[in-house]
Amino acid sequence: MSAITVQLADYKVNTKPTWCPGCGDYAVLTGVTRALVGAGKKPEDVAVVSGIGCSSNLPHFLKAYGIHSLHGRALPVATGIKLANPDLTVIATGGDGDGYGIGVGHFLHAMRRNLDITYVVMNNEIYGLTTGQTSPTSLIGHKTKSTPFGNIENPINPVGLALMAGASFVARGFSGDAKGLAELIQKGVEHKGFSFIDVQSPCVTYNKLNTYDWFRERVYNLQEKGHDKEDFSAAVQRAIEWPTVGPEDKVPVGIFYQTQKPTYEEGERAYQVGNPVKRKLGVTAEQRTALMADLY
Repeated sequence: MSAITVQLADYKVNTKPTWCPGCGDYAVLTGVTRALVGAGKKPEDVAVVSGIGCSSNLPHFLKAYGIHSLHGRALPVATGIKLANPDLTVIATGGDGDGYGIGVGHFLHAMRRNLDITYVVMNNEIYGLTTGQTSPTSLIGHKTKSTPFGNIENPINPVGLALMAGASFVARGFSGDAKGLAELIQKGVEHKGFSFIDVQSPCVTYNKLNTYDWFRERVYNLQEKGHDKEDFSAAVQRAIEWPTVGPEDKVPVGIFYQTQKPTYEEGERAYQVGNPVKRKLGVTAEQRTALMADLY
């Protein structure tokens, strides 16, 4: 019997993306879809969760289980789905305002738990949906609707946060390299543990500073430079290279760090008796006896 293959057409829906022409999120949608196909994931085995923002419309545009949740709350919802049915491949998507602003607390705690989910953030250094205000990743000096004289706040370093919080797969991609981005997301999906991928996804309408050309002058591939993704100290050194402020900025992309360690699901005793959504309710007499023995 031949193995079942997954095709790009399996993820096709009739709903057309509503992003501005040229938006970097198109490449992320393509990357996520190609990653799922490359990893052999069937649509009925995938759940995609998002928060609020332009990027958070992504679950509407591919065929899989999808939840468009509340602002900043994609990760708690994704966590609930994964814990209820660990057999699902769970992907959370969102933007820099959604994930690094209102959702930053969830961001940190999901990573330290090392849940087996993938989080893809479309980082455009601006609030796009609300038409161009400063976001948590806007660079110092960036003039926006909310900072007409230039942003004076230091930008968050998402890759640095991910490393310190304990994510076991930490990467950065660029929408200007669709093929490389798809490969990067696939590696994240196939990784067992929390996979974080920060994607530089230019907003062509409201961010006139961090454009495709701006990034193309600065991005370089970590793996092509011989970076050891298993070296945590080296990953930290690469992570602090950007965001900074200055004409000599370089933006590393690729896998900063990857390691294997027990996932949250592997440590949770509830799964020793099977997938919660696939087992009968209640406990057996033997399970009750064992539970009481542990408690007393």
